[in-house]
Amino acid sequence: MHGVEHRTTEELEAALDNIRASPMGAGRLELIVSRTGRAEREVLAAAELDTEHGLVGDNWHVRPSKETPDRSPHPLKQLNIMNARAAAAIAGDVERWPPAGDQLYVDLQLGTAELPPGTRLRIGDAVVEVTEPPHRGCAKFTARYGGDAMRFVTSPAGRALNARGICARVVVSGAIRTGDAIGTIPADARMTG
Repeated sequence: MHGVEHRTTEELEAALDNIRASPMGAGRLELIVSRTGRAEREVLAAAELDTEHGLVGDNWHVRPSKETPDRSPHPLKQLNIMNARAAAAIAGDVERWPPAGDQLYVDLQLGTAELPPGTRLRIGDAVVEVTEPPHRGCAKFTARYGGDAMRFVTSPAGRALNARGICARVVVSGAIRTGDAIGTIPADARMTG
């Protein structure tokens, strides 16, 4: 990532309309990334989502959390999901998306108004549930994509769109593949999980 030019505030703000034009309620899984080590990423064509381990092969289940009393992995931050259009605006080419640290990149509106906590999404054979904790940028995100990107995702417009992404947990285990359709599950049709 060193030597890569970061996007400016003007460039990021110019992408807002494209991010806002993401499909609502039904979209597509664009990229699956497993965080195999501290700074290691593996792009996958197919993967398993598991209620206990999250994305199988990802290191979430061994990542300590400062937010749990025993420092165990945070159960409501099992998955990080980012809007693919926001990722493209911030990082550029798809090869530069994985360092953001999200496991799933989707063409779908992720704003809280569209996907409030508790919303369930079917992705391939799996079902995930949007959780309450916010997904915000950190020092590593700033180092990788620049200060303008951090200001963009934490701006009022960026927060309304959840441009940095959302947190989720797996409620029904199943296989997923790049290109899978994603759709919200109406509350009256939800499976227990």
